[in-house]
Amino acid sequence: MADLSLTGGQGVVDPAWLKLARSQPVGVADKPRRRRKLGPGRPIPYGATLGPVLLLILWSIGSATGYIDDRILSAPWTVATTGWELIQDGRLQENLWTSFQRSFWGLFWGIVAGASLGVIAGLSRIGEYLVDGPIQIKRAIPALALIPLLMLWFGIGEGMKILTIALITFAPIYIQTHDGLRSTDARFIELAETLDLSNGQFLRHVVLPAALPGFLLGLRFGVTYSWLALVVVEQVNATSGLGYMINLARTYGQTEVIILCLAVYAALGLSSDWLVRFITRKALPWRKILAD
Repeated sequence: MADLSLTGGQGVVDPAWLKLARSQPVGVADKPRRRRKLGPGRPIPYGATLGPVLLLILWSIGSATGYIDDRILSAPWTVATTGWELIQDGRLQENLWTSFQRSFWGLFWGIVAGASLGVIAGLSRIGEYLVDGPIQIKRAIPALALIPLLMLWFGIGEGMKILTIALITFAPIYIQTHDGLRSTDARFIELAETLDLSNGQFLRHVVLPAALPGFLLGLRFGVTYSWLALVVVEQVNATSGLGYMINLARTYGQTEVIILCLAVYAALGLSSDWLVRFITRKALPWRKILAD
């Protein structure tokens, strides 16, 4: 058995112990070692605004110094002045409300279709065989490529625009809901069978909690896609909406109006994404993730 005493068993201090003692500061061995924290760090209040504010500052500096030509990209103060004028005469609010209605109803029907089909395909083999294949085929076809066909079938009215937005938004909601259900821990299913839960209890206590994280993630994608689709469908024979304002401004070379409408689109996208993330935190308080 090795002798671990300081003297090495012969009354002389072991050089190995002496070297180790000299390399350690006094009292280090008595202090508890601090655990190094991993991850992105603590959240900063209003930290999400740093990127947009920095972009606005660079844009202002470029416009003020002349590096950015006003004919290519209007200055921020010019865009702000134009926006105030459009607010005063009511045109911006009217067109914004029209665009919001199109996006809302398209997203609403996309949520209904995506969540319903996701539950059907996630809980039934027959449902999956009947539903999943056509949806995967639809995913392989760009939704915007369907617009000419939708125009022939449904015309160029509001119905075609809302249907296009719904077709674009329902796919991510279906995929995430279906994946959330199929990723449910099999032990929960066995526990529900052991407890002899009814179909209603099984759906309420097992299925919905299992599908909720995936559904909310799909909803976050769907909300973003709804605004992207809105930009496209409002280019098709629209007489109102933000897309109509962009088309009209392009005809007259009003870059400040175009930039203003794009800024409104960006603000709507950021605010709706923040709303979905807020709902996710409130709906899933038990989940602890790196973002927290």
